[in-house]
Amino acid sequence: MNRKRIVANVVAKAKKYRNFTRMIDDRETAGRILELTAELKTRALALAKGDEHHIRLRAREIWEENGRPSGMDQEFWFQAEREFRDAEELASHADDET
Repeated sequence: MNRKRIVANVVAKAKKYRNFTRMIDDRETAGRILELTAELKTRALALAKGDEHHIRLRAREIWEENGRPSGMDQEFWFQAEREFRDAEELASHADDET
């Protein structure tokens, strides 16, 4: 699955939970929700980090999704790298949005 989509879902949850705190009068509950929000942001950053192993797995997924064509190794590798880079950028800007 596209890593950027996964990270976007986690960031969206963090934003949604943060918005809940504006409706809650109980400081303790709001504090716990903010802790959850911070944990979700940390998870989003961790998911977005693309090491060689994860890039290889994603490139293989892309290859399989495209019918396993030969001679397109680099294109799929670069696409996988780009997805991780985009996901990392999205996760790193989560603080700006939430």
